[in-house]
Amino acid sequence: MSSKEDSVVKNYLDRVKLIEKYNKSYYDKDDPIISDHEYDDLKKEILTLEIKYSFLKKYGSITKKVGFKPSSKFNKIKHSKQMLSLANAFGNKDIVDFEKKINNYLNNKNLDLTFSTEPKIDGISASLTYKNGSLVQGLSRGDGETGEDILENLKTIKQIPLSIEAKNIPKFFEVRGEVYIGKKDFEKIKDKFANPRNAAGGSLRQKDSLVTAKVPLKFIAYGIGKIEPFIFKKQSDFLQKINKWGFKTNPHNFLAKNLKEIEDQYKKIEKIRANLDYDIDGLVVKIDDLSLQARLGNTSNSPRWAIAYKFSSVKAITKINDIVIQVGRTGALTPVAKVEPVTVGGVVVSNATLHNEEEILRKDIRIGDHVTIQRAGDVIPQVVSVDLSKRDKHSKKFIFPIKCPCGSDTIKEININTKKADAVRRCLDKENKCQFIAKEKLKHFVSKDAFNIEGLGKKVIDQFWDLSLIKEPSNIYNLDYKKIETLDGWGELSANNLKTAINKSSQVLLDKFIYSLGIRHIGQENAKLLSNFFKSINKLNELFSNSKQESLLKNISELDGIGSAQLKSLKEFFSNKKNEKIVSSLTKYLKIENSKAINKNGKLSGKTIMFTGGFEKISRSEAKFLVEENGGKVLGNISSKLNILVTGNSKPTKSKIEKAKGLEVKIISETDWYKLLNI
Repeated sequence: MSSKEDSVVKNYLDRVKLIEKYNKSYYDKDDPIISDHEYDDLKKEILTLEIKYSFLKKYGSITKKVGFKPSSKFNKIKHSKQMLSLANAFGNKDIVDFEKKINNYLNNKNLDLTFSTEPKIDGISASLTYKNGSLVQGLSRGDGETGEDILENLKTIKQIPLSIEAKNIPKFFEVRGEVYIGKKDFEKIKDKFANPRNAAGGSLRQKDSLVTAKVPLKFIAYGIGKIEPFIFKKQSDFLQKINKWGFKTNPHNFLAKNLKEIEDQYKKIEKIRANLDYDIDGLVVKIDDLSLQARLGNTSNSPRWAIAYKFSSVKAITKINDIVIQVGRTGALTPVAKVEPVTVGGVVVSNATLHNEEEILRKDIRIGDHVTIQRAGDVIPQVVSVDLSKRDKHSKKFIFPIKCPCGSDTIKEININTKKADAVRRCLDKENKCQFIAKEKLKHFVSKDAFNIEGLGKKVIDQFWDLSLIKEPSNIYNLDYKKIETLDGWGELSANNLKTAINKSSQVLLDKFIYSLGIRHIGQENAKLLSNFFKSINKLNELFSNSKQESLLKNISELDGIGSAQLKSLKEFFSNKKNEKIVSSLTKYLKIENSKAINKNGKLSGKTIMFTGGFEKISRSEAKFLVEENGGKVLGNISSKLNILVTGNSKPTKSKIEKAKGLEVKIISETDWYKLLNI
């Protein structure tokens, strides 16, 4: 095998390994860890490689796999008819291609096709088997071939008939459908689950059906399994009939006579998805004629006669119920839209940022508006646009408050560099009495990149704050654990675990400590710079001294990476007597280790490094760590101070490379980088 083939195989197997990991999380644990859009993109990458390189066939194909192997918790039963997943369409072109493939396969280009369409509910697939009108078997999808016996749990769902009292029903028939939990019902139990799908899946996987019965699960029927005798001619006939038999079918089922009607229905459903009581991620399109379905058959993992026309996974339409003002640790006032809960990229969103006062004015966002929201970077939900056609004529413009919720005045600061007023309004809090700022600083203190205290997250901080258990950082190290044991959601074990985690955090590096203080403009990199400058907590505390502060700040100003904004923030923080008290109180409980000495004999000693492009062997974080371990420093921008630019094998930025060449910066490849460090 050539080196190129080796590289292709490695690339392919790495991606297969990833998708198997995601499959396990989605199908076995009912807890998706990436968005549908990301999953679909990865799957397309794998399929493209399989088509392009025939030698990959010997490794098997993900196209032959559906779902994930059934859990060992339940009995495994083979489906009488496979439960296949659907191929995806991501635009009108894919729907056009879908019809062309059907006509080509049937060798009849003039065939008058009718399509059965319905919203694609994001739930858990299940198959119900009836014999002589009685429910005798209920299976999960499993891997498509074999499912889990979850009959007793399915029996707890009101929409599933235990028996059918009707004439002329088949002696044996299977109904496929989706188990889900409504948005309103999910709101009541959202503290226990990550999202509605997780709630449905977790409930169906309970060993005790009495536990399942406590969760308000619902079932919508959508498909046919094995039927004897087969009495239906069309998908639409089947849905109408089982509806009369007592099954709930989707009220938004629609028969489309052509592609235009499919597209119109797709747009219609996308517009109303926010108002539905269940999460959907697209429109399912099926050939209505069951005899044509039989002729078309299946590929290895999906039917040729059906496709899922997917919505964008990162955007959704919802309604703003209210606009509230949140205060961050630096005093920034951020308007937040309280929206009707909607799933965006696999996550239930009920809040969306409106950024600042100017953004609200620019987009004219009002309470009651129907809006499109998206997850910026697939993380932070934000309002993208307003649907003015749905605006209430009596709606009023939102007036941004000029006072902080704590009662203090607010100000738009003048930017030191631009000399213009900031877009963000901030709480002045001259007397350090703003409780909102104080609480957010506590959350920052315990965050992952600061003290990273396991079991002491944002929700626990909120809980302990309301109970006056924690009002400032030092309170964390003097908690009443006996009282904590008696609180809702706590007990002796969880309280002891928290105590262990807090005790463990009492030994901390100086740079982590500086970062944890939440000083404005002082991030992790600047915290390291200050740590290397002061060396110890005692030297850092000299900044609180009126006689020493000015000269120290002057020396700090000469550090590369410390500018006027950082100096202003440091002066404000260390001139505040309350902050001095907070730091002093903490030092009584903490062992703050001196900064690690810079490796002056390292391979990169005295060198500045910058990276561009993705690496194959190591992560960007590890590369950064290696630079620092070898006495070097990582820069974020290309300047005359940069010594080496390392270009990764995956999509390095051309403009950075060109700028580096212009400054005569040394440029090395990823391979040369590994050679330099002997890795």
